[in-house]
Amino acid sequence: MLADRKAPDLGGRTVLITGSTGGIGKATALGLAAMGARVVITGRDRGRVEDTAREIKTVGAQVELFVADLSSQSEVRRLADEVLQRHPHLDVLINNVGGYWNNRHLTADGLEHTFALNHLAPFLLSNLLLESLQQSAGARIVTVSSNAHTMGRIDFDDLQGERSYSGARAYNQSKLANVLFTYELARRLRNTSVTANAAHPGLVSTAFGAGDPGRAQRLLVRVLRPFMKSPAAGAATSIHLASSPDFDRVTGRYFAKSKPAKSSKRSYDEATAARLWAVSAELVGLTTPATT
Repeated sequence: MLADRKAPDLGGRTVLITGSTGGIGKATALGLAAMGARVVITGRDRGRVEDTAREIKTVGAQVELFVADLSSQSEVRRLADEVLQRHPHLDVLINNVGGYWNNRHLTADGLEHTFALNHLAPFLLSNLLLESLQQSAGARIVTVSSNAHTMGRIDFDDLQGERSYSGARAYNQSKLANVLFTYELARRLRNTSVTANAAHPGLVSTAFGAGDPGRAQRLLVRVLRPFMKSPAAGAATSIHLASSPDFDRVTGRYFAKSKPAKSSKRSYDEATAARLWAVSAELVGLTTPATT
């Protein structure tokens, strides 16, 4: 673990962390900033993004901020364009943004919110930033998933929950999509220097899902909160994957507690992963897919 060894020096490296104004994302940004990385943070609320940037600067790190609602594809594209203009050379992308909604909500694009934010946003952003990532020697893409993916399945007949919606089912599906996407991306990037891995942060005490919680979730969180990890502990695996020299050539893996772990049987289905990629590319209008 990072605490047992000297922390890597990330001086000169640029790391983009989405959803970094609170919880695991903020802890990830602070942890990498303390290692000397230039951190690029994103969030929907300008005030919170600016507050987070000021906090990061207290550790003496360089920080840049972008305000964007990544549930909107136009906002993802705008963010990608602005990052590419400022950073033709990006070393690490951490797809941390995500959420849970007990009730079905639609995005500005008319898509189910959970699927759009948790899966389509990292899918689109990762593809749009590949040009910059490929300019770095050994760039890394880390996508934050969850052990909830083991309860998920990809329902291609009802991806948007139009026929039947459950907050838990939508969330579990999106987290399985994160792992399937990571594995497919790693396969497509196998002839490049860019790696792609997925991380399970564990059960973390944050405001996750607080905007639209279900009754069962409220009760469960109340019972489990004393046993939950701190955001800093939840960020440890993402930080380790982004910074440790041990993972220079490691790709297409799932990690928990900073160690390789076995993901669900469904997550290794290459036919499902390829189909999900094709459907996702169509939903976001991706015309320049990742290298194969």
